[in-house]
Amino acid sequence: MGPFGLLAILVIGAVAGWLAGQIVKGYGFGLVGNIVVGIVGAFIAGFILPRIGFGMGGGMLAAIVHATVGAVIFLFLLRLVKQG
Repeated sequence: MGPFGLLAILVIGAVAGWLAGQIVKGYGFGLVGNIVVGIVGAFIAGFILPRIGFGMGGGMLAAIVHATVGAVIFLFLLRLVKQG
């Protein structure tokens, strides 16, 4: 992976983390936190979504949606752990 691939991962992670923070109210982690939440969300979505038959095409928009769905799941799980 070259520098542009790494930059794409960081941008997708930041956007997905920010969107997930907007969807799941009460979560704002700043730029670095949003990137981490978005990247973790992408991994979660990559693991869960294909197993339930949900697939998207390629491209930047599909990657952002994919990572956002995973990030929302991740934030929901974080909320459950914090409450418990």
